[in-house]
Amino acid sequence: MSDDAAPWLIVGLGNPGPEYAGNRHNIGFMVADLLADRIRGKFKAHKARAQVVEGRMGPPGPASRRVVLAKPMTYMNLSGGPVTALRDFYKVPLERVVAIHDELDIDYPTLRLKLGGGDNGHNGLKSMTKSLGADYHRVRCGIGRPPGRMQVADFVLKDFSSTERKELDWFVDRAADAVECLLQEGLERAQSAYNS
Repeated sequence: MSDDAAPWLIVGLGNPGPEYAGNRHNIGFMVADLLADRIRGKFKAHKARAQVVEGRMGPPGPASRRVVLAKPMTYMNLSGGPVTALRDFYKVPLERVVAIHDELDIDYPTLRLKLGGGDNGHNGLKSMTKSLGADYHRVRCGIGRPPGRMQVADFVLKDFSSTERKELDWFVDRAADAVECLLQEGLERAQSAYNS
């Protein structure tokens, strides 16, 4: 299969289970769910311990991109195993892997896209990088730092505040737009349009 025919693997990072659904740490799942709605797909269980949707993204015709949307079902800090299994199963080159994740060092609701880099203490990225190497795309969804002396783990595993929820739909929508722009127009165009 030529690289051109290979799909993009778009991974929303989060924790499975209803008790985590609204957590800041689960914004990657939220964006993946919206992208699945946009391509009219339903997540199904995959043997790689992930939920996946296969489809096409973008305008109909030659410009559309083959995509596999994935939500690892192993908990955040073990995300690398399912992502690697899916990458091998679908024969996805590393530069076509995109991780959508929460980012403490960026204010809410700010987006930043980049290729490669460190994990910044994010356990999902740490696990992915250990399994795959670091050269995959990241769509970093800013959630800001915890207030006062709140522990990071407590902060990321709490739901968005009522004030934050007023902008959450817009933020998730914008992150999904950024993923589509990345696939259609490349990283530099997506960065200039969405990095704020």
